[in-house]
Amino acid sequence: MRRLRILEAAAEEAVEAATWYERQRAGLGADFERAVNAALDLLEDDIVPLAPIAVGAGVRGPKRLTLKRFPFDIVVIESGDELIVVAFAHHARRPGYWRARVRD
Repeated sequence: MRRLRILEAAAEEAVEAATWYERQRAGLGADFERAVNAALDLLEDDIVPLAPIAVGAGVRGPKRLTLKRFPFDIVVIESGDELIVVAFAHHARRPGYWRARVRD
């Protein structure tokens, strides 16, 4: 099992998205939260392979897990036995907007 850490900016994105979905339709925000929590469990248990975000990102570059029902990627970086969630990135947002959150 991996340790999972979520950056504050990423957590705020998830809350904002859930709130937006809930305003669109009652219960949809809760569905989004369940989808995010299920994906985080998969990440923590190291069950699913992560896709590199950029060509040439290599083993140490940022990676993503795409949610199935919602147009979001969970962007993570690996640091030892820890996974750091950098963003809950909507597919319509400017690609790589979260890069400033990643410290080398």
